[in-house]
Amino acid sequence: MGTNGSTMLEPLRQGLPPIDAASVSSSASCALPARYEAVRGARQFTHTTLSQWNLGDRFDDVALVVSELVTNALRHALPADTPREHPLDPPVRLHLMRWAGRLVCAVRDPSPDTPATRSSGEDFSAESGRGLFLVESFSDSWGWHPLAGALHGKVVWALFRLTDGA
Repeated sequence: MGTNGSTMLEPLRQGLPPIDAASVSSSASCALPARYEAVRGARQFTHTTLSQWNLGDRFDDVALVVSELVTNALRHALPADTPREHPLDPPVRLHLMRWAGRLVCAVRDPSPDTPATRSSGEDFSAESGRGLFLVESFSDSWGWHPLAGALHGKVVWALFRLTDGA
């Protein structure tokens, strides 16, 4: 990975659990259109990337989390009437990063709002709002942080621990 890649990922790393930045063995990212078909594209990108990294056995859990993070970004961070400051800059971007023993999925979106899980009194059978509950259930940890500098919005990430054989 060249300096461009590491510079691009720096805002992501700042909000991640302490991981040695030099130990990133692989990273990949894709821009997603502000349409719900983007979820399918994100799953395909995840499948291709994990296959290249010999992590195909983790696809089901990772794809479910990626789908929820992308769906949340599209549903909550991109209201239809939001003006696009930079029409050429896709508003939602998926990053996959692999460290020794860890895989991180991170989704960048333009909203500064805090991602919120459902409170215990709310209806868990409702389709909307269960996304972060699933992210919490299927990943080893997750979190978010606002972007700094010229980038507006936030990054929501989920971490998966990989077995020693990976």
